[in-house]
Amino acid sequence: MTQKVKVGIVGSGSIANTHMKSIIEVPNAELVAVYSRNKETVQKLADTYNITPYTDYQDFLTNAGIDMVAIVTPSGTHAELGIAAAKAGKHVVVEKPIDITIDKTNQLIAACKQANVTLSCIFQHRFDEAVQDVKKVLNEGEFGQLNFGAARTTIYRSQEYYDSGAWRGTWELDGGGALINQSIHYIDLLLYVMGPVDEVYAYTATRAHERIEVEDIAVATVKFKSGALGLIEGNTTAYPGFSTTLDIFGTNGSVIIENDNVKEWKFKSGLEYENKQTEMETNVSSNIVKSNQSFVKQYTDVVQAILENREPLVTGEEAKKSLELILAIYQSAREGRPVKL
Repeated sequence: MTQKVKVGIVGSGSIANTHMKSIIEVPNAELVAVYSRNKETVQKLADTYNITPYTDYQDFLTNAGIDMVAIVTPSGTHAELGIAAAKAGKHVVVEKPIDITIDKTNQLIAACKQANVTLSCIFQHRFDEAVQDVKKVLNEGEFGQLNFGAARTTIYRSQEYYDSGAWRGTWELDGGGALINQSIHYIDLLLYVMGPVDEVYAYTATRAHERIEVEDIAVATVKFKSGALGLIEGNTTAYPGFSTTLDIFGTNGSVIIENDNVKEWKFKSGLEYENKQTEMETNVSSNIVKSNQSFVKQYTDVVQAILENREPLVTGEEAKKSLELILAIYQSAREGRPVKL
């Protein structure tokens, strides 16, 4: 492989543009191709970015000039498309969630290991300045013992949003609703900071949307393996859309991140927060990404991992953790009992 990792996009939906814009900003990456069954949208993207369009996936995968594929299709298709790419010798990046079942996720992880290719999943908020700063002081022991952690996603999605794609709001392809689609980012951050979960107890409901099979509200109490307690809320009914928040409370300090920025930063040691606020990454009342810098940082990490023959920050195993927790929440809500992970 040359020192440039050549990337092909799989999918031409609304998020594809964000990924493409991000990839072209990455040093040592080059956007070269796009695949979609939709001839009109794939040609439009190909014209915009001056890259090669494909409407046949096998033709796309046989292009020896593609080193890595970025899969931005409906959630329930990630593993199937990723496994085919791995077998073709391509490195694989998938949008969150990694897939919608543990079985398919394990198959994808195994296929990438067998093919000796890199696998990563888009959890770009791990690369937010605020989150990296929290992780740094956590590793330095500033929090002391962690006692409580909460992830709350209180946003709004219109009925039109769910009606905009036949896959949205279905168990088969979306894998769930407010939790697995919107809230998974901050659930991933909760696990990233607080560590693994021992047990959850949850309720879910569909309150404000029609023609969807899945939840638009979910709440869960969480017991971490450390003994700390926590809460998770996933909500797409909060008109007109409010915030995503992460609360981390320790014996010696506490931090609240709201809309990707530090809102509260209090430590007994007197440690002050030095980084200035950054622009909110996502407009929480819509589905539009305003800034792509965290995407750029994640893609840079993945590309460098490939070139340096190391693991990226977000591996397949890391991406599986939030899926396992969300599936346990769904099981608890269905069965009306606590579920151990």
